Parts: sequence; structure tokens; C-alpha cells
Amino acid sequence: MEYRRLGKTGWQVSTISMGCWGIGGQWGPVAEAEAIRTIHAALDQGVNLFDTADAYGSGVSEELVGKALRERRDDVYIATKVGNFGRRQGAALDYTSPLHVELCCDASLGRMKIDAIDLYQCHIGDLQDPTIFLEAFERLVEQGKIRAYGISTNSLAAAQAFNRDGRCAAIQLNYSLLNQGAAVDLLPWCAANDIGTLIRGPIAQGVLAGKFTPDTHFDDIVRVGWNEGTGREAYLSRLGQIEQIRFLARPERTLAQAALQWVLANPAVTCAIPGAKDVAQMTGNAAAADGALTADELERLATISAGW
Repeated sequence: MEYRRLGKTGWQVSTISMGCWGIGGQWGPVAEAEAIRTIHAALDQGVNLFDTADAYGSGVSEELVGKALRERRDDVYIATKVGNFGRRQGAALDYTSPLHVELCCDASLGRMKIDAIDLYQCHIGDLQDPTIFLEAFERLVEQGKIRAYGISTNSLAAAQAFNRDGRCAAIQLNYSLLNQGAAVDLLPWCAANDIGTLIRGPIAQGVLAGKFTPDTHFDDIVRVGWNEGTGREAYLSRLGQIEQIRFLARPERTLAQAALQWVLANPAVTCAIPGAKDVAQMTGNAAAADGALTADELERLATISAGW
């Protein structure tokens, strides 16, 4: 496993870390025992950062993260998010006061049974005015309930607003071979401002694993929209792009691992946080840190993706 400094926090975090949305059940059912085994497998592979959110399974993911890491709390960094609780159930909170954010923080601490959250992130990517969240986060730092904070967004304007006092520690952003927009402005800005980056969607919600076909049917609530309409059109287009990059797969390297290595080739990236629902997925993801794409492969990918 490779480790990189998470911006101004100074923390050394594993370049392949674990996104814990999948174990919350919204990508399909995951048994509690398997979720805990998956997190323990990540630890065995050197993973030391785990990213979750209060919205993932309406708290289920946080509960499992806390249970699995209870005996290893001092060895890991726990990141969670606030701002989307209840949204997928049609009962989103309004967050009109810092007290709402602080109450959600207390709830997350209670679910995970920990004393402090290492990285607390605003989960509203198009946030117009960060004042309520920043006021709450600063108070939570003073109270010792969180150590650092950031925002999950692909908007440079939102990121800049969140860093108005220079204390934003990390940005979580969507970036992959199939979604390269952040490399234009957001990632360079993060690097210039010593802000760590957590890359979500590095395997494009599973598409970059290269295992889906036009006949694949999605039952989970996250990807169900890929089955018809414009969602299906976009999905089929992505499958066409996958066919152009299958040369990356080798007996010793899966396409998903190559996709992760492409993300890590950007020096502005601190870590990728692919999801995993079982031990095999987690072990495969972690192994990506042990290799790298060649200069020729990166050049060929740049040429191909320029045509997309």
C-alpha cells in the first residue's frame, strides 16, 4: 500500500481507501457479517481511511463502520458526511441552523460509538452559502467532536466558498477515466491550496470494472435509472467507451485496477475511495496501489479520451 499526505492535515492516508456507501444497503443487500469482513480485509491490506455518510442506508453504514473499527480506532481515519440525510426517502432536512448540523454530528458519533470524527464533510455539492456549515464545523472542532472538515463537491465555486477562511482540509470529488472534468480546474486548485482530495466514483459506479453488458439490469436504488430513458442512453454510451480501453486489462491487472491507477497518476489526488461490498472486491481494489500505468498507457488513454 502507498500513502500520501492529506493536504494541510498532514495525515498519511492510503492511496486506496474504502468508500462505505455500498455496505449501507442502497446498492443492494449486504449482510452485516460480510460488511464487517470487508472492512477488516481492507485493514489487512493497509487501508487506513474509511469514508461514510449519515445518509448511507440512513445510518446503517456508519453503524457498521463503527462496529468494524472499534478495536482499531487509533489506527484509522474515519470520514463521514452531513447534509443528505433522508433525501433519498423524500424527507430531506433543511439545515437552516448550525444547530441542525451539530445535532447530526452527535447522531453520527452515537451511531459509530466514537468520540471524534476525523474528517467531517458537507454532503451538499451545490451549496450556495456555506455559512451555516462552516459555523457548525468550527464549533465542532472547538468542542473536539471533529478534527478537520471539508465538502463533497465537483463545483470549484462551492469549494472556493467553503475555503473562504483557508481552513477547508479536503474536497471529495467525482473523478474517473469516464469523468475527467475535475482535472481542468478543481484538482489543480486543490493542489495549489494544499487541500487533500478524496476521489469518489473512480470506477464510475462499477462501469469501469468492464463486467456490465447491454443486458445488465440494475435493481439498486442508485443505478435503477440506467435501465431506461436518458439514463440508459448514457449507460450504453459508456459501455462503448469501455470497449476502447479494454487493452488495459491483463492477466495480472483487472480493468478496475487500471482505472484506479489512472486516477492515482494525477499528483493532485490524495486517495481514491472505491466502494466494496465483499472481501474480493476490497482486496482487488487495494491491490491497485501496488502498480501503476506506464507512460505509454497514459498517453494512449489521453488520445482515446480526447475523442469522447
